[in-house]
Amino acid sequence: MATADMLRRLALSLEGTAEAPHFDRAAFKVKRIYVTLAADGLTANFKFAPDEQQFKCMMLPDAFFPVPNAWGRQGWTTAILSRLEEADLRDALETAWRHAVPNSGKSKRHR
Repeated sequence: MATADMLRRLALSLEGTAEAPHFDRAAFKVKRIYVTLAADGLTANFKFAPDEQQFKCMMLPDAFFPVPNAWGRQGWTTAILSRLEEADLRDALETAWRHAVPNSGKSKRHR
């Protein structure tokens, strides 16, 4: 079962990632935000491409669902952390992180 602490640890292990407040959430970003963590630590919103969002929601429908508005149509996807295994969380983070990394850094995965 994934947790908020696990998300924070894994996100901060991805090259260039910094944590910053974002409204009532914690945001993890490189050049741009790629995941936010709810204040209660139960859910996270990931930035996926629309096809990645569709795939995640199809493969793990109890864990992933589109954010219900225009943000969701842009690929933002909510995950219920307790319904993810660590490998699922790591994959989601790495997928979202690749969208936030400047082109020159995409080949480097971890610090």
